[in-house]
Amino acid sequence: MNAHAWTRMLRVEEGFRLDDVDADSTPGYSGGKSQGKKDLAAGLVELNELQERLFAQSRSGIAADSVLLVLQAMDSAGKGGIVRHVVGGVDPQGVALSAFKAPTPEELEHDFLWRVARRLPEPGFIGVFDRSHYEDVLIARVRALAPADEIERRYDAINAFEAEAASSGIRLVKVMLHISPEEQKERLMERLERPDKYWKYNPGDVDERMRWPEYMQAYQTVFERTSTEVAPWHVVPANHKWYARLAVQELLLAALQDIDPQWPAADFDIEAEKKRLAAT
Repeated sequence: MNAHAWTRMLRVEEGFRLDDVDADSTPGYSGGKSQGKKDLAAGLVELNELQERLFAQSRSGIAADSVLLVLQAMDSAGKGGIVRHVVGGVDPQGVALSAFKAPTPEELEHDFLWRVARRLPEPGFIGVFDRSHYEDVLIARVRALAPADEIERRYDAINAFEAEAASSGIRLVKVMLHISPEEQKERLMERLERPDKYWKYNPGDVDERMRWPEYMQAYQTVFERTSTEVAPWHVVPANHKWYARLAVQELLLAALQDIDPQWPAADFDIEAEKKRLAAT
C-alpha cells in the first residue's frame, strides 16, 4: 500500500469513533514485525532525500514549504520512539523539535497559542511537536485547568491558527498514537522493573491513567472539533511500536510527496566554474 492510501485509511473522517479503533491492529499493512522493520529502513531512504530536497529548495528561496508533525498520545504510547526512529533518521539540520511542557510564567501571560506560534517550522524544515497546543484542550479539560467556556473557545482558535499556518506553506500532519490501557500498564510496569527505565517513570502517569475514559472522551471531542480539511487528524494504532513508526513514516512521506520539493538549479555558470576549479 502506498503512502497516500495509508493516509486515507488512518484519517479521521465524519462519524469517526475512537472507541472503534483496535489499538492492536495494523491497518493497511499485512506484514509482521520483521518485515515492518525492513520497510521502515527502506522508507527512510526516500524520506531522507525528500527532506534534503525540501531543505535545499528553501535555502535557494524557491518555496516556503515545511512540514509539521504533531504527536499526541497517552503516556508511554511511543512518541519518543517516533522521534528517534523516524524523524531521527534524517539530517538533523533540517529538523526542529519542540517538546511542550507546563507553561512558564512568561507563557502564562499570553494566550495559549503564543508559545506554539513561536515554534512553527521555518521553510524547509520538518517540525515536530512532542505534545502540543492540544494539551490545552485535553489535560486542561480533564483536569479542569481552565473554565469550560475557555476550553470551548480554544477549539475554534486552534482551527483558525492551523488554517493560517497551512496557508503560509506548512503541511500539518496531526497524529494520535492510540494504545490500549492494558498495553500502557505493561509499558509502565516495565519502567518500574528495569533500572535503565526508572528515569522515564512518572508517578503522575498513574493518576492520569485512572482518568482514561475522560481522556478518551476528550480526544473524541478534539477529533470532532479540530479535524479539518487543511489539518486532518490521523489515529495510528500503537500497541505495536514497529507498526506505529512505519505508519507515521508513511504519513510524512505522503506530505512530502505532495509538496514534491525539487533540487534547486545552479545560479552560476557550471562550465565556467569547472574550468576555474580545474585551474587551481
